[in-house]
Amino acid sequence: MIDVHAHIVLESVLGAAGPHGPELDDGDAATGHPPCFRVGGYTLVGVKYRGSPFMDPDLRLAAMDEAGIEIQVLSPNPLTFFSHVEAEWADAFCRRHNDEVAALVARAPDRFRGFAQLPMQDPALAVAELRRSVTDLGLLAPYLGTDLGRALDDPAFDDVWAACVELDVPVFFHPAPDGIDRPRRDERLARFDGDLWIGFLYEETLAVASLVLGGVLDRFPTLDVCISHGGGATAWLAERMEHAARTRPWGPPELADAGAVAARLRRIWWDAHVGGPTALAALLAAFGPDRVVAGTNLGGWDQSRDPTYGDAALDRTLAGNARRLLRLDRVR
Repeated sequence: MIDVHAHIVLESVLGAAGPHGPELDDGDAATGHPPCFRVGGYTLVGVKYRGSPFMDPDLRLAAMDEAGIEIQVLSPNPLTFFSHVEAEWADAFCRRHNDEVAALVARAPDRFRGFAQLPMQDPALAVAELRRSVTDLGLLAPYLGTDLGRALDDPAFDDVWAACVELDVPVFFHPAPDGIDRPRRDERLARFDGDLWIGFLYEETLAVASLVLGGVLDRFPTLDVCISHGGGATAWLAERMEHAARTRPWGPPELADAGAVAARLRRIWWDAHVGGPTALAALLAAFGPDRVVAGTNLGGWDQSRDPTYGDAALDRTLAGNARRLLRLDRVR
């Protein structure tokens, strides 16, 4: 298995965003004080990072061996995207984080690869850090939030997508929990950890709509895009998305023909970490297996030890897909 959905937390980047953190409190079992992870005004309670695969590479490798993971691509913790803080703090954090991911990959280059974090609130800084991360550090691709302060199809980001095409790297999108570095949109998401699953689904679906209906995939016809958690609700809404594009007054002419939206959706890559076999079956039924890649969220609250649920043939297909998407067989 090649695992493309695997977040890390790095000791060496704590405090790298200045007043925004991140800050880690291990808690105290004797007093019942739970572990806490603070980012800006947001605190994640009850997740143990130190002494877990999130922060201990040896424990991660052991867990990978147990799960049959050959290669894992390490990605930023979505809590620390810092998409809405001051650009100078975001840039400082991203540079430190990317340096440390590259150093961690160098410890086990046959097992680890790495994604790059970018300061997307300043697209010029983002392009510069993308180039450094790929050409100097050997990271595979940018790993971005879905809420970047502007719509993903905003022309301000076109230089970033153009740089991905030039460097021949894909771009991955994964939401951040609502309310981290900007006000929460809907306080109801605070209940039942709704920001981690309802909110993520909303963000992923909106990301797909922005890329397709907003014309990014038309402006950059060779750009490879992968969306976390199977693209949220896209598998269920693809037909409605197409109908809207064909019938509503804002629909662009290039999407007016039957099948135009579906053709663009077939260009997107989908993370198979969707929560269960029913959701995976819906994803495969909607888009087929050829652009689906395996993800586990190893160590996370919803980790999946086997994203293909025992289907060995699908596992081989997903591993081959990941090699193509990540250009793993390219001589660097």
